Amino acid sequence: MNQIVAIQEVIEKIDDAVKREDYKDPDAALALLQSLKADLHYFHEAGIDFKVVVDSLDDSIYITDKEGRVMYVNPAHKKNTNIEPEEVLGRLTGDIVREGTLFTGGSTMDVIKEKKKIFRLSTVQKKDPPEVGYTVGVPIFDRNGELAQVVVSSRPILSLQALHEDYGRFLSEIDRTKEQQHVTIHKNAKSPSMSGDRLIGASYSLKKISDIIALAAPTDATVLITGESGVGKEVIADEIYRKSDRSDRTFIKVNCASIPANLLESELFGYERGAFSGANSGGKPGLFEMASGGTLLLDEIGDMPMDLQVKLLRAIQDKKITRVGGTKPIQLDIRFIAATNSDLKKKIAEGTFRQDLFYRLNVIPVNIPPLRERINDIDALTDHFIDVFAEKHHRRLTLSEKNREVFRAYHWPGNVRELENVIEYLTICASGSDHVDEETLRGILDISQSDNPATGAGTLAQSVENYEKNLIETVLKSSKSLRDAGARLGVNASTISRKIKQYGIDYPGTK
Repeated sequence: MNQIVAIQEVIEKIDDAVKREDYKDPDAALALLQSLKADLHYFHEAGIDFKVVVDSLDDSIYITDKEGRVMYVNPAHKKNTNIEPEEVLGRLTGDIVREGTLFTGGSTMDVIKEKKKIFRLSTVQKKDPPEVGYTVGVPIFDRNGELAQVVVSSRPILSLQALHEDYGRFLSEIDRTKEQQHVTIHKNAKSPSMSGDRLIGASYSLKKISDIIALAAPTDATVLITGESGVGKEVIADEIYRKSDRSDRTFIKVNCASIPANLLESELFGYERGAFSGANSGGKPGLFEMASGGTLLLDEIGDMPMDLQVKLLRAIQDKKITRVGGTKPIQLDIRFIAATNSDLKKKIAEGTFRQDLFYRLNVIPVNIPPLRERINDIDALTDHFIDVFAEKHHRRLTLSEKNREVFRAYHWPGNVRELENVIEYLTICASGSDHVDEETLRGILDISQSDNPATGAGTLAQSVENYEKNLIETVLKSSKSLRDAGARLGVNASTISRKIKQYGIDYPGTK
């Protein structure tokens, strides 16, 4: 129980007693007083003294009412601004800002206006010379949802200098936690996560990808893997590595989007001694050097900053890099794989991705279609994940044919990753029965009865399209050619070809 809740409960008890006129009954009044005494004792002994906490902060705290009238400033506010508490307490913030002798800017008035969290700069005029600070204003609402107070925390912007000075320490922290966060290092392809056949499915598109892997993996050609989030780009990269001539050497995976831009260059290329304040005394090799002789996956390559794209292009072309703060080129022997869920051609048009780098990466393009275009893979993937989670959780999930029809009809915006998560949820929460309740399944997939084509509901046009698609898929499976399928359906081959493209049906030679 915190202080505010404790006080509110005490007040409510008193209000209730007054309404019931319990104070007129000596026994009831005594019971009330004993209850209040116990509550206040708990409040005193167990409650957190938030004023002591706020008074101890290094950040300036500035609290006003809903009109902007200053109710409280903590000791750090005076220390950071040279403004005495009596110069602001009880005054309207709007008046103080307009006068411009103590401070200007800030976030209080914008929070009152917008009623949401606001970040603003503020200039402390009482400092000599005036000093800029950054402020974060937060609205506090009462029980009725009305604005009650505004709490602003601030700090001199020069304190950000400490972040620059701690740059080397940040790098050390990244080194210590990289394997859990944005860098994965495999010593060879014999690790447990690399074992077994991981290309699960029977679709034509997956077979085509498998064929490309078989041809490209033994070479050192750069591969660019594209596809929506969750389609399995990392699985494809793993397969290329497993079947490559470098499978007995290091494989490093780097998520370019998860490393802060100002740290990415030194992480990739390393740095020399004295390159910046706080750097390791002996310098540090980068991930490129660590991957030399093996394979490097640059995941989310579409999020790499433009200035680093130039250096990456040079590294791929020349097979050389230079550490940050260094002058001596370092020779590399790396097989590059890149992956992205971004539309790189669109980024090129927008000026956020270099065209020359795209062509350098796009030597062997591998595009993974979304799961909604690989319906033939859904059953195989479902069975695979059922086996995986049966072993992991010691529970066996059983799906009915109707359940599987819902899976095949669902859009799967999260692709294979979403399917995997759904199967794990069902394994834990719905195993032990001979089928999964249809209502439960619709709730998990966040679809209504009318959204689910497998239920037979929906508009007439949707029902016709679903029936036509299923019919064409069924006929194609047992037909020798498009001409044969067309003859069986009473249309020409060009109509079948057009429908295949319209519905995203997996069939050789139509994409």
